[in-house]
Amino acid sequence: MTDGFATRAIHAGQQFDPTTGAIIPPVYLTSTFVQDGIGNLRNGYEYGRGGNPTRDALQTQLAALEGGARAFSFASGLAAEDAVLRATLRPGDHVVLGADAYGGTNRLITSVYGAWGVRLTTVELGDADAVRAALSTESTRLLWIESPSNPLMKISDIPQLARLAHEAGALAVIDNTFASPALQQPIALGADVVVHSTTKYLGGHSDLIGGAVVIAPGRGELEQSIGFQQFAVGAVSAPFDAFLTIRGIKTLELRMRQHSANAQTVAEALEEHPKVERVYYPGLASHPGHELAARQMSGFGGMLSVALAGGEASARRFSESTRIFQLAESLGGVESLVGYPSVMSHASLRGTPLAVPENVVRLSVGIESAEDLVADLLAALERL
Repeated sequence: MTDGFATRAIHAGQQFDPTTGAIIPPVYLTSTFVQDGIGNLRNGYEYGRGGNPTRDALQTQLAALEGGARAFSFASGLAAEDAVLRATLRPGDHVVLGADAYGGTNRLITSVYGAWGVRLTTVELGDADAVRAALSTESTRLLWIESPSNPLMKISDIPQLARLAHEAGALAVIDNTFASPALQQPIALGADVVVHSTTKYLGGHSDLIGGAVVIAPGRGELEQSIGFQQFAVGAVSAPFDAFLTIRGIKTLELRMRQHSANAQTVAEALEEHPKVERVYYPGLASHPGHELAARQMSGFGGMLSVALAGGEASARRFSESTRIFQLAESLGGVESLVGYPSVMSHASLRGTPLAVPENVVRLSVGIESAEDLVADLLAALERL
């Protein structure tokens, strides 16, 4: 019998301390480990970059939640993405990325790996023919997917895209940050690799920076390569950040349930407002990916974006007019945040065909009282 998600979130990798019986395992704040003779390591631990019990506990927890064979914890979400790219790409290789994706991912591939001869094609992931054509490019190694996407909340058919990637001899990589494994488990849908910014919903409290890579079963060579990147490059999560992520994950299912309920309430309240041009939220029946999201996800998440009828000026003023929603980068914490993607999270795409519309505001809906959140947003709209 397989334990349920919440049980795995609380217990995977979290055995009590055998010395004292402490229910919470110790945080191993150490850089190195004493050896019982040269090369005779205690439980395989030698140096903090190569391994740490707190980080290992988190990695066990992450693999259990995503249904992966193995997980790796990194110092940031972009460090995790970089490890995947380093492990799989060589000069001349080709990556296919969704046209609506986190600006930092696009920047990493184009500005860092582009200088090494890696080529990038962006494509609408909802157009299977366009995806197939892009994947047919020689030396395509990765199909990089976000679902829901950042910031326009597009929903991709993960099983279909994974099949297309595999037919082309490419790996299907899914950024599961917005949904979290509490709402969506891409490996079960055919993905080879899952990446996370653990800064966001997994940590959940806006008090850490971290990233993760989870590898599907049957990809032993890729496991070894990612593990080597983690050790050799050294962008590992610190023990205390790993501990904070572990602590956050233990309440993930409960938090995602409330994030989703609050976001649904907010989306419905904004959808018919005369100063709102469009609400991007897959929980709305009007969203083009609503039915697909309902099949792939157990909830619709806490992220939504709003296009304001008054254009850029209204979007900027709205972003600076809320009281409970605080203007800040990032997302996924218990507190509600508002962001202006065009010059914040996606500033690197300004002036390109992939630029986020200037009237779009992104909301990370927290777990405060839903009526307070709605009142805050409606009051901001009235100020426009």
